[in-house]
Parts: sequence; structure tokens; C-alpha cells
Amino acid sequence: MPIRRAINDILAEVQGTLARVLPEGPERLTEQILKAGRIYVAGGGRSGLMARALATRLMHLGLVTYVVGETTTPAIQSGDLLLACSASGETHVTVLVSQVAREAGARVFAVTAMPDSPMARQADETIIIPAPSKVTSPEAGDSAQYGGSLFEQALLVLLDAVSAEIGRRLGTPPQELDSRHANLE
Repeated sequence: MPIRRAINDILAEVQGTLARVLPEGPERLTEQILKAGRIYVAGGGRSGLMARALATRLMHLGLVTYVVGETTTPAIQSGDLLLACSASGETHVTVLVSQVAREAGARVFAVTAMPDSPMARQADETIIIPAPSKVTSPEAGDSAQYGGSLFEQALLVLLDAVSAEIGRRLGTPPQELDSRHANLE
């Protein structure tokens, strides 16, 4: 079955990519999220969708979380954390948002495929997901998938693992998460 083969190939690529992520990065992100007064997430395109997924999970866990660019997102300030996601680390809006957050005194945590990118250089801490992007680094290797798909898949799984660990540390029971699930859908 060609679809089953594609599924297995994608899962193998994601697993291989995440195996190369340094473990201290996700651990530090978990700690920074738990320490932050408020968590802001930013990212353009498909990386932004993965960041939004994390924002939803953190909200379900009871953390104060905002998506940059939404009309109800308040000003970021000292004590807050911005999680900026961009495979290339060059997405103009995400780089600008990271700069504004730093100037406001917030901590900036970047997740990117490019360690020397503008976004990574201005972040306090960075997780490198070694996956191909539009400005692929040699360490990224190849992918059988289109564009930045591998980066986004690995990003989603990594951020889901971080949110699961946060839930474990907080001891949040499932019924509490359910009580925060949207009821206006």
C-alpha cells in the first residue's frame, strides 16, 4: 500500500529528526514556560500553525497564553516569554516580533532549523530542529517530503511533548483540561 509506506516514511523522518534535537533545549523550554508570567507564541505560515497548537494546549493546562497578532493579545512585558517558531529563522514578522519582545524585557525562546539565523541570534535560548527548510543548512539532510513539512511535523511533536511534560509536572487532571475546552465551536 503506497499510503501506508508514505506514513511509515514520514514517521521515520520525524523520529530521526527529533532524535538529533539536543535534549536540554526542550527541557529548558519547559522550565521557561512554567516560570513565565504569560506565554506568547509567534510564527508565520505553517510554523505559526504549530505554535498556535501549543498555545491551545497551554491554555487547556491553565496557563495564560496568547497568539501574537490576535486583536486580543496584550502588550508583552518583563517576566513574559515569547516562543518564536520559524524553520528559516528569517521570517520578517517573527524576527521583528522577537526584537520587540526583547526590547520590552521579555525572554525570547526560538525554535528553528537555522542556528545562525537572525531569529536565533537575538533569542535568549534556541532549539535547533535539524530539518530542511527553504534555506537548508547542510546538517539538515534531505527529506522525501515537500518544503518544510518535516520541520513542521517535528515542531508539532516536540511542542506536544513539552506540553505533555508541563501537564505531568502540574499534575493537571483530564477533567480540568476538559473544563477549559472551547464550548463555542
